[in-house]
Amino acid sequence: MERIREEKERLIKEGKIKRDTKEKTGDKFPYQKVPFEVPEGWEWVRGSKCFKPMESKKPIGETFRYIDINSIDNKKHIITEARYINVSDAPSRASRSIDVGDTLFSMVRPYLENIAYVEENYENCIASTGFFVCKPNQILFSKYLYYLMLSSYVIDGLNTFMKGDNSPSINNDNLTTFLYPIPPLSEQKRIVQKIEECFFLIDQIEENKLSLFQFIKQSKSKVLDLAIRGKLVPQDPNDEPASVLLEKIRNERKEKKPASDNSHYPFEVPKGWACCRLEAIVLSIKNGIALKQDKGANGIPITRIETISNGTIDYNRMGYANIFDSSIYNSYILKENDILMSHINSPIYVGKTAIYIPQAKDEIIIHGMNLLCIRLYDNMNARFMNYFFKSQFFKDSINPYIKNAVNQASINISNLNSISIPIPPLAEQHRIVQKIESIFQALDSIQNNL
Repeated sequence: MERIREEKERLIKEGKIKRDTKEKTGDKFPYQKVPFEVPEGWEWVRGSKCFKPMESKKPIGETFRYIDINSIDNKKHIITEARYINVSDAPSRASRSIDVGDTLFSMVRPYLENIAYVEENYENCIASTGFFVCKPNQILFSKYLYYLMLSSYVIDGLNTFMKGDNSPSINNDNLTTFLYPIPPLSEQKRIVQKIEECFFLIDQIEENKLSLFQFIKQSKSKVLDLAIRGKLVPQDPNDEPASVLLEKIRNERKEKKPASDNSHYPFEVPKGWACCRLEAIVLSIKNGIALKQDKGANGIPITRIETISNGTIDYNRMGYANIFDSSIYNSYILKENDILMSHINSPIYVGKTAIYIPQAKDEIIIHGMNLLCIRLYDNMNARFMNYFFKSQFFKDSINPYIKNAVNQASINISNLNSISIPIPPLAEQHRIVQKIESIFQALDSIQNNL
């Protein structure tokens, strides 16, 4: 810095350059004192002392490459593309000259952080005047300048100068009078090296995290697969067989034909288990009532497609119906352990389920359209069935029956009733649910800690 000052004074005395008028009237810092203490050997420097002056460059020839705000990826802070534009169509803002090693800093809505380093493949481009082009002089290492402009100190500090309502912006003076902490040049290079080492490790961690998320998802799917095949918990010969459970349901329904159906099942079930169609264990399956819904939280809560979220009912996504005659909706009031299933929506949502567990003793929630309500006999554990509906086996079972229209898919009740279900003894159903929830809780804990 001292060498630069001496050189500048020499050039002024020789009449080769003029003194900056702002230096005559005094420095106008954005702070009365330096923002924080810097190590020995560092110095606080205004932008005007560490940036080279920006240069104008008008497009010539037939076409040119143009960088505007839309060319910047403000998450990765890189230039993603430079559009080819006919010179005859050049916007008036296309006049910023840029060089390799410059840092582009958007002065329009700077809080959006449209900041990027100019790499070699964008050397001959022209940038918009919406950017301040930070051109490092001899006291700055170009990559250090780039990371400096990305720091919260610089971004938050410059944001305080924003003016305007529609497109709040800062101006050139805000950047040139701002105070920047500048280390010795050799230390700048060491800082950049350390930053990039750390960023490389962070990127690896992010990749590993994504892999772990995928592993957790696959693990849950495997747990459910083991559960419905009778391989998650050991069988107990003292359990009442599932065939007896199905016989009780059959007697309750006063049916003469056997409920079990062990033929043509894709895998062998353990001793004590039974197989049947879904219709053999459900009290009812029906679609919801169509009622006019309000957006506001007035009236009686009514379920809709958005209500199903991650296997549970999201109370924040309920609709509300203003009706006062209970006879209209009485048969559509949900009961504890009812399972809601999306049966008409985009293909990835068909078959999604949630089990209804009341949040309050006298809670009333109406079963709305486009969600099937599956109500089981008391002899069945509804949580076990809800986990069965989440299994890959169930998804594969309903896929042949899903009817696809434009951006929408559906499955009807008749096809759903024909799906084959493996039924463990009731006591084993309870043990399976307990084991699934114990494992899922541990996996969720890992995922949340990520």
